[in-house]
Amino acid sequence: MLDASPSPDTESHAPGISWRVKLVVALLVVLAAGVVLFTNRWLSERFTEVTRNSAELRLAFYSGNVISELQRNSVVPLLLARDPELIGALERKDYSTTSARLISFQAEIGAASIILLDGEGRVVGATNRNQLGETYRNAAQFIDAQRVRDTIFTVAPRQTNGFDFTYSRAIRVENQVLGVILVAVDLMKYERAWAGLQDAVLVTDSEGVVLLATEPRWRGLPLDRALEARDAPSAIRRALQGAADWAQEPPDAYVSGEAVMKTETRVAFRGWRMITFTAYDSVRERVNGVLALEIMGFAILLAVTFYMLSRRAWSQSVTFQRESAELRMLNARLQREIAEREKVQKTLEVAELTLAQSSKLAALGEMSAAVSHELNQPLAAMKTYLAGARLLLQRKRPDEALSSFQRIDDLIDRMGAITRQLKSYARKGGEAFEPVDMRQSLSSALSMMEPQLKARVVRITRTLPRSPVMVMADRVRLEQVIINLLRNALDATKETRNPQIDLILSAGETATLTVRDNGHGIKDLDNLFEPFYTTKKPGEGVGLGLAISSGIVTDLGGRLTARNAEGGGAVFEVQLPILGKDAKAAE
Repeated sequence: MLDASPSPDTESHAPGISWRVKLVVALLVVLAAGVVLFTNRWLSERFTEVTRNSAELRLAFYSGNVISELQRNSVVPLLLARDPELIGALERKDYSTTSARLISFQAEIGAASIILLDGEGRVVGATNRNQLGETYRNAAQFIDAQRVRDTIFTVAPRQTNGFDFTYSRAIRVENQVLGVILVAVDLMKYERAWAGLQDAVLVTDSEGVVLLATEPRWRGLPLDRALEARDAPSAIRRALQGAADWAQEPPDAYVSGEAVMKTETRVAFRGWRMITFTAYDSVRERVNGVLALEIMGFAILLAVTFYMLSRRAWSQSVTFQRESAELRMLNARLQREIAEREKVQKTLEVAELTLAQSSKLAALGEMSAAVSHELNQPLAAMKTYLAGARLLLQRKRPDEALSSFQRIDDLIDRMGAITRQLKSYARKGGEAFEPVDMRQSLSSALSMMEPQLKARVVRITRTLPRSPVMVMADRVRLEQVIINLLRNALDATKETRNPQIDLILSAGETATLTVRDNGHGIKDLDNLFEPFYTTKKPGEGVGLGLAISSGIVTDLGGRLTARNAEGGGAVFEVQLPILGKDAKAAE
């Protein structure tokens, strides 16, 4: 019988990875880790030093600009204090040309502003003419300048966030102070220029208070408090920052929770100091770029090693090529799907823009129709009053004609109020709330409808309580609702033989106004308050009156309802919260 047990040679060539391959792979991994750690630390230190040197150069440039601006403006008060025309103006108290002369000086010198004060601290000349007449009697710039013979520098906090930097000097003639010249230095322009850079820049005074800063919330705070906006990032967040933090030195400071590099220098002016905070982002990006190349190189070397030391790599290579081809096909298909999805997304965006534009046009059309609808009635009334006034003047009855003109003026005011209040249909509003007596509103509405009522024979009955019925409402909008209901009632009774409109006002738990007519009634109660729904003939209405009235009543905290009367006709009820003693107290 043949022995089926494997021989030692067969075992040595059994499928599997040999110990030589494993050793080589382990050495490559250890070598790669050592090189990456060493490179990370060395490059981090080098790039950090380069970044710090660049920050110091920028800091020197920034501080030089600030010193140059301060020195350039420091000599201006001395020159202006010796100007004969300014001295003569203070002596003669004639300041007609002072502001113009200061404006010409400002154009030549480039100062932020120049102000001339008289001996009492009043502004008599300024590059900003709006400051004329202001007083600086108690200002430090005015008081301190009179005590010394030199130019003084003052830092004064603004009412808003920031500081004003001013040079001031007294104008003296024979040891007598005639006035004080103030020259403002615009250091905020450098702050605006710094804000566009990647560095956070600030300037502190000798006591450590922040005077200028790219972060507005730092101004006026001590440096320690300014940097306490957020705590340092947690250990978990630092662990996720990537390979660049493996061997990185501790940061100089934290600004808004981010590790930054701090660079500081002295400004040769009153003990000021300038500090910049530079993020480590540029250092991390450069280091990570080199580390990525190293890791990629070791990965390629490892792949080549596997290929050279293992014959199985050939079969695996074929498999990888097949998978790579499938991935390329999958990637191409995915790219096509992405392109189609982007196309659909762009089409959707265009559709959304078109829909938004259509919505705007619809709202504009609705508002235009509402304005036309609500102004037709006052215009018709004005036409009637004008015709009556013309007849009264022809008959030499000017007093009665003046009464018609007064009503036309009232109608014009009413039209202006209506155009302002019609916005409530498209946008909820109405802030002119006040206690209103519904009896007076009803009387005003009837007065408004007087021309239409005189044009027809309609019996109108009013049932009103003797005591006031007070509600909290907008008087104009409430009258607008009543007028709309009266107009609808008039239109509904056009074809009625004996037209009649009943107006009933009652006060119980709510203030209820009932408008009842004996017209043809309501056919479609469900769509009655929908915009543009109307049963009138074309040209007689657009169907917005009841929709606007319903919106107004809802804004006033009430409700507008409609129903058909038992004996025929329509009944509209306006219910509003009554204004009692408790409601007045709450208001």
